Amino acid sequence: MVATLQYPVDSSTLRQRDLGLAKDLLTLAPGQIAGLSGIPGSGLTRIGMALLAPYATRGPLVYLDVRGWASPMAAWEVGIEPERFVVVRSSDIVTWSRIVATLLDGVRGVYAEVPVGLRDQSLYKLAAKARTKRTPLVLRPVSGRLPTGVAHLNLEAREVLWEGTEAGHGNLTNRRSLLVASGKATRGMVRTIEVEDDGTNDLRVVPHMGTQTVGRLA
Repeated sequence: MVATLQYPVDSSTLRQRDLGLAKDLLTLAPGQIAGLSGIPGSGLTRIGMALLAPYATRGPLVYLDVRGWASPMAAWEVGIEPERFVVVRSSDIVTWSRIVATLLDGVRGVYAEVPVGLRDQSLYKLAAKARTKRTPLVLRPVSGRLPTGVAHLNLEAREVLWEGTEAGHGNLTNRRSLLVASGKATRGMVRTIEVEDDGTNDLRVVPHMGTQTVGRLA
């Protein structure tokens, strides 16, 4: 999986600075929260797993599956060992917050789908607990986006191109997704990121691209 941040100026100084920013954007420090949203099929699950993968060396990671079709392959493909990854399934909105809170107490990282209708206040409380426990948390709403201020990094998939399935069949050989990044991780700026998923198990920044500012958050 290759991540590139677009920049129109061919300058080695700017390029090196922006490659460093790209790597920072695709990293979650202990206690930080990432929010994923956007079109299906854009590789967001793999990106979320890649954000948590470094923590698998310290203990188990858990995927809280609301929709009922999560596959552990997304974790295995980014280098998370099977014995370090657990899928928990629950679509009950009443107990969802309690399950996530319990997981934050006992595992090294959590990827949680967010059910429709969950109160914003519940998400704010869980975000505060993740920061207190220093447990990285990836939240993927089933519909819509997270409320403002929950996530340190928001990634929204806007476009996706699949290669290898042009005729409506065949094997997926490559996937290019255009993401919009925002939040504290981007220092108040909104940036576009192109992620190329070629089936490898890491997030790399290629040297010929940099960052492109789309706009500034109010």
